This record gives sequence, C-alpha cells and structure tokens, in this order.
Amino acid sequence: MGEKVAADRFDLSARQRHRYKLRRCLEALERMLDEKRFDRPRNLMGLEIELNLADADGMPRMTNLEVLERIGSRDFQTELGQFNLEVNIVPHRLHGRVLDQLAEELRTGLAYADRQAREVDARIVMIGILPTLTGEDLVSANLSAVDRYTLLNDQIMASRGEDVVLDIEGVERLTYTSGSIAPEAACTSVQLHLQVTPARFADVWNAAQAVAGPQVATGANAPFLFGRELWRESRPPLFLQATDTRPPELAVQGVRPRTWFGERWIVSPRELFAENLRYFPALLPICEEEDPLRVLDEGGTPGLPELVLHNGTVYRWNRPVYGVMDGVPHLRVENRVLPAGPTVTDVLANTAFYYGLVRALADEQRPVWTRMPFAAAQANFDAACRHGIDAELHWPRHGRGGVTARPATRLVREELLPLAAAGLDAWGVEPADRDRYLTVIEERCRRRVNGASWQATAYHRGLEAGLDREKALAAVTRRYCELVRTEEPVHTWPPGP
Repeated sequence: MGEKVAADRFDLSARQRHRYKLRRCLEALERMLDEKRFDRPRNLMGLEIELNLADADGMPRMTNLEVLERIGSRDFQTELGQFNLEVNIVPHRLHGRVLDQLAEELRTGLAYADRQAREVDARIVMIGILPTLTGEDLVSANLSAVDRYTLLNDQIMASRGEDVVLDIEGVERLTYTSGSIAPEAACTSVQLHLQVTPARFADVWNAAQAVAGPQVATGANAPFLFGRELWRESRPPLFLQATDTRPPELAVQGVRPRTWFGERWIVSPRELFAENLRYFPALLPICEEEDPLRVLDEGGTPGLPELVLHNGTVYRWNRPVYGVMDGVPHLRVENRVLPAGPTVTDVLANTAFYYGLVRALADEQRPVWTRMPFAAAQANFDAACRHGIDAELHWPRHGRGGVTARPATRLVREELLPLAAAGLDAWGVEPADRDRYLTVIEERCRRRVNGASWQATAYHRGLEAGLDREKALAAVTRRYCELVRTEEPVHTWPPGP
C-alpha cells in the first residue's frame, strides 16, 4: 500500500482483468517457489514505526505534510491520517550490536523529526492510540491528501454499502458511527520484518502467530479511544471494525474480515497468498503491464504488482510479503501486532523479544505449533489485547501434553525470556545487547507495568485528583510525552499524570 495509485473508478472489465492477473501472479509465485529462485538467507530484519503528531497540550495536529516537507527525508512518509507519520529504518543484519545500532538510529531520526515538527507547533508522539483523539478528529477531511488513501476509503465504504460502526466493550463501552475509514488512523503500530527462505517461512510464520499473545501482553500501549477506556490494546478491535468490508449480514454468516488473525498453522507460504486471493475480493483492482509468467520465461524476476497490492489490503497480524531487491525475489514475515512506543528503549525491547523468541521456537525439534491448537494462539492474542500485562495465556505443558493457562508475566519470565535469549544468541546478537533489552521485558513483568497499565493508572489518578475525563486524558498525554523525553523505559516511570 506504500506505492502510489491513481484514484480511478473501476468497471467490471477492470475487475475481471485484475482477477486474471492475480491468478497469473500466484502461478508465477508458485513456479518460483518450485524452482527455488528465492534469495538465500542473510538474517535481514526491518523496522517501521507509525507516529502521531500532537501539540504542546497533547492534542492532535493535522500537519503531517508540513512536517514531512521540513524533515525532507525519504525515511519518513505519510500515513492514513493528517496527524500520522511513518518512519522506516533500512534493513539490518541480525547480528552483533544491531539492537544498540537501531536504538541510536531511531533516537537520532526521531529527535531530528521532532525538531522539525516543533517549527509548526507539533511534537512526535510514539503511542498506540493518542488518548486525546476524538470523533471530530477522525473524519474523512482529515485523511492524508494522498490518492491511495482516498481510493482505499472509497472502495471499503462502497464494499460495505453503509457506515462503519464501532462497538468495543472493555473497561467501558464505545459505540461510534463513521462515514469513512478515518478511525483506522488512530492505530499506530510497529512493524517488524524478517526475511526468510521459502523452506523456513512456515516455521517462522507459525512461531510469530504463537507469540502474538505474549508480545501484546508485555507491550500493550493503547487503552483509550475517543475518551473511553477499552481494551489494554484497543488497536486490534478498532482496526478490525474500521477496515471491515462486510455488511452485518455477511459477518453473521462467518465471512472472514480483512483484518484477520488466521485460522490454522501452515506448511508453506503459498497457502497464505492463495488464501488472500480465495477469501478476499480486490479493493484496488489496478493492473500493470507486466505479464509475470512471460517475465519468468525470459529469465527475469517479476514484481507481481497486482499480488503485492492485494496482499497489502489484507491486514493479517502476521503478513506474508513478497519483494524484489537487486533483481532477486525474497519473502518476509511482517509482524504487525505491536503498538508504537512508549520509548525507543521499549520499542527495541519488544523487538529483541520478538526476534529472539521467533528464532528459538522456529528452531525447536518439536515446535510449539505441533503441541498447541491454533485456536489457543488466537485466544491468547484476544486475551492479551483485552487484559495486557494481566492476561492469562495458554501454553503447552512440559512433558505431559496438552496446554495449561498461566499468568502472562509468569509464562514470559519462566519460559519465554530464556527462549528469547537463546534465540538472540543463535542470531549472533551481542550478549550485552541481548541482556539490556530482554531485562526491560523481565522488569515489566516483575512490576506488572507496561505502557497501557501506566496510562490507565495515570488516568485514574487524574480523575481522583478532580480532573474531568477530557482533562485527565490530556494530562496523561502531556506527562507521557515528558517521560518519553527522559528516555527511561516505561516500567521505571512514576505513576500519576
């Protein structure tokens, strides 16, 4: 979805041609898999972070184009809302001091971007959902002025044939009706990419699905939306409902939503790409001139543009990605479950935990997905989104078979952190880096504090001090921004607004 698309209307012939091109792309992908044309592993990882813009009072600022013009770097791009930016870190090899290198690059880049944002009275905020957002902020007029967002909005709304209805019940209940997909812009996340060989892909994707629950439990950072306290990580239910192309009748019939956890473990990457074509009609049926099979016949590497664009409009929490670099195709697993923030240290701790844990689980002789039902992984993800650091998660018993429920904090400290450490060792990450960032996860579990729990505690203290709901959320946001600037991880922050 990062590529420029033209805001054209699509007639029946365009959709028929696009469906034909998608099938050709899938056939070309399967042929490349069979012929082993993919890049060999280079242990490459990538990182993207979506950001918010807010003023000194913590209120959203609709100035992303002005800020981007001042930043003047291709590393920073637009996102869906005018109060959103995205920063992309160039791929790094998972080895040595990579975590500290990433931390330094992020701090430098974000500090520079923040200085430029201040020139137009804005601040860069890394947070899953900005607590001060209101329904008046999330309207179609505040979508970024970029063709692809306008077109995506038009196509999703046309598919639904009616308004988007948000109905999320957590600590409180939120019901809200929107005439556009703009509420999706409230969600700001971290996306972690890992390049893998086709033979390794299924193991890595299955491992990423298995650890989605523990990731969210330890890293939740989005407890508020439109002034309501909802789930500890409210992005997933919001994203699901804001991008839902199904009218209620199709949802009741069990038609799959475009924001999707999945429904089974896999044995090959082709399963995911094939499912995306089989289950989801194209939102953006744009056709390019490339004939992928002819390109293969001539010894070239096809870009598969129709498949890539369609894949980008199916919002799996762990998404398969096809790409071409220097004329060589490769596959990546894109992990999309984590919220942004709070600090660079927290982001790198989440990053270390993910890459270490996925490596360790993918290397196991008796993998966790052979010992745990897929439904348990999905239930873990849902429980972690609802309850965050206080969630109970299901995990296989040692020796006796079956799964058992355990507090997320115990599961992470007793079993998953040692696995993550072993996985980082297998990548060749320096022990000092490994220990520095995994200790942050351990301390969150020991103190039962992450970004979401800190925000909720600060909010309730504000209410107890006599602030009304709106002022308490603004105070939480301002204090959050102050503490981020100390660069101390969230588990060390003092409570209170």
